[in-house]
Amino acid sequence: MKELIVKGIDVKYQSIDENDYICITDIAKYKTSETDTVIGNWMRNRNTIEFLGIWETLNNPNFNPVEFEGFRKQAGLNAFILSPKKWVESTNAKGSEINSIDYSSLNNLRKINRAIKEKFAEISRAYIS
Repeated sequence: MKELIVKGIDVKYQSIDENDYICITDIAKYKTSETDTVIGNWMRNRNTIEFLGIWETLNNPNFNPVEFEGFRKQAGLNAFILSPKKWVESTNAKGSEINSIDYSSLNNLRKINRAIKEKFAEISRAYIS
């Protein structure tokens, strides 16, 4: 596993079969040591769910659109809770990989990294402010 430093935080990443995986748990450490809360809030966001769902719809023939639609309708509601693990297991997502050794972090493939980087920066500015 390789590391790079982003705003003083060590962020792990690895390359597998020409795909780069970046650890969102490490990115969340910029905000707090309670990374589950940051990731949980990110996963509750309607824009996050819609973005992930669109990517999966375009790139994953085994994606479960019925489960996605249920999450999309609930996203943003106060009672809505979604973990990365539940997202992957329920929708058969392939653009995300859960690594249970690394605190169940959500890792994203290079294919979606550019778009996620822009969206994450937008969302994280709201949490960091």
